Amino acid sequence: MELRGTQGLSYRGKTALIIGAGISGYAAAKYLAREGARVTLSDAKSEPELEKDAETRTHIASLRAQGISCVFGAQGEEQLAGVDLLVLSPAVPDRIPLVRSARTRGIRVTTEVELAGEVACAPICAVTGTNGKTTTTTLLGELLRAHFPAVGVGGNIGVPLIDEALRIPAEGAIAAEISSYQMEATQYFHVHIAAELNVTPDHIVRHGSMEVYQAMKEKLFAWQTPDDFLVLNDDDPHTRGMAARAKGRVCLFSRRHALAEGAYIDGGMIVIVWDGVRHELVPVAELGIRGGHNVENTLAAAASAFLAGVTPEEMRPVLRSFRGVEHRIEPVREIGGVPYYNDSKATNTDAAIKALEAFDGHIVLIAGGDDKMTDLTDFMRLVQERTDELILVGAAAERFAAAAVDAGIAPAHIHRVGYDMEAAVHLAHTLARSPQTVLLSPACASFDMYGGYEERGRDFKRIVNGL
Repeated sequence: MELRGTQGLSYRGKTALIIGAGISGYAAAKYLAREGARVTLSDAKSEPELEKDAETRTHIASLRAQGISCVFGAQGEEQLAGVDLLVLSPAVPDRIPLVRSARTRGIRVTTEVELAGEVACAPICAVTGTNGKTTTTTLLGELLRAHFPAVGVGGNIGVPLIDEALRIPAEGAIAAEISSYQMEATQYFHVHIAAELNVTPDHIVRHGSMEVYQAMKEKLFAWQTPDDFLVLNDDDPHTRGMAARAKGRVCLFSRRHALAEGAYIDGGMIVIVWDGVRHELVPVAELGIRGGHNVENTLAAAASAFLAGVTPEEMRPVLRSFRGVEHRIEPVREIGGVPYYNDSKATNTDAAIKALEAFDGHIVLIAGGDDKMTDLTDFMRLVQERTDELILVGAAAERFAAAAVDAGIAPAHIHRVGYDMEAAVHLAHTLARSPQTVLLSPACASFDMYGGYEERGRDFKRIVNGL
C-alpha cells in the first residue's frame, strides 16, 4: 500500500535516516522499510555498547534481516547525503547539530508519533502532562475497551504508537500517552481528544525553560478542529489557561470544586455534566486506585472516554476494578503488618508529593537518585509532615539531606546508604513497624544507578520479596 493516512504521503523510493536506537526508532524504521523507503538506523553509541543488551541485539538483527542498514558510532553531516526524511527518537534532542543541518538542507524532520498520526484510521485519544500520564492512559484504554471492538494503547508507555495505529481499524480507538520529548520535533499530529493533566517543572534541562516545556505540551492540541475535544485540569493554572488557545471544545475536570460543565466530585460521587445532562459514575470510595492524584487521573480518563462515546454504564465496572499500573504506588507485599509500596515512577518531586499525599502518614520513605536539581521546598515540607524516617540513595542524597534538615527533619531520622538499594530496603525493614508504611518514591530519575525507573522499581520489588 503506497498511500497512507490523512496526508496521503508516500515513502516509496525515499531515503530515510532514523536517529536513535530504541523501540520508537525500531518501529519507525520497520514501517518506512515496509512502505518501500531506503532506511538507515543510526545511533551515537557503538555497536558493542548497544549489543550488551540481549533485546537490543535481537532488534538490530531483525532490522538488518528486513534490509535496513544499521550504523553506529560518531554521527556526522555526511549521513544526510541524499536523505529525504530524518526521524528522531524521543531521546534525541531537536537542537543537535545534525538536525539543524538537516533543516538547513530542506530535509523533513519528523517523529514516530507524527508518522503514527498519518497512518491512524481510528481516532486517537491522547494524554499528556508532567505526572499521571501512564495511569490515565492505561485506565483510558480499559474504558475504551468497554465500548469499542478494537483498542490500542501506545506511545510513551512502552508500545510504539505507530504499531497501534497500523493495527487498529477505523471502528476502533487508540489511547496514546504522549511526552514532551515526543512532541519536540513533531510538527503535525491530529488527535480527536487531547487531555492535559498538569504542568509542573520537569525536563527543563532538555527544553531550556518552563515556557518551552509548556509549549511542547500544547502542541498536542495545536491541530485540533471544532469537531475535537480538549480535556483540561481546572485545578492547575497552567492547564486551565490552555482553554484560551483551544481549537476544539473544552471539557474541564476538577477534584476540588464543582463545575458548570465537565467532570468533578459531588458529594463523594464522580459525575460528568455535559450538554445539560448529569451522569453519575461511581463514588470515589469505590475506585480501584487510591490517592487524590488518582482521582484526578480518573476524572481525566472518564471525561476522555465519555467524549469518545463510552457510556457511564460501561465505565462503572472498569472504574471499580482498575488497580493501577506497575511502579506507581504499586503494592508489593506486607511484612509484619508493614505494607511496602513501589512508586519508582515518581521521577520528580511533584509525583513524589502526590504519593506522600496518598497515605495518612507514618511513612518510611526511600528517596533520591539522579538529581534533577528542582526546588525541594514543598516536597521536604510534606516529607517532614508525613514521614517518620527518610532513607536517601544515589547522587541526590547529600542535597536532599541538607534540604531535609532545612525543613526541620531531625538528622537522626535521615539516613544515607550510598548507591545501594539493597541497603536502603534492609534498613527500611529494620526501622519499620506497624502502622508504618515503607514507600519507594524517589523524586529523582534513576540513571545514576539504573537504566530506567522500571529497572529500579523491579529491583526494589526483588529485594522486598526476598526479605
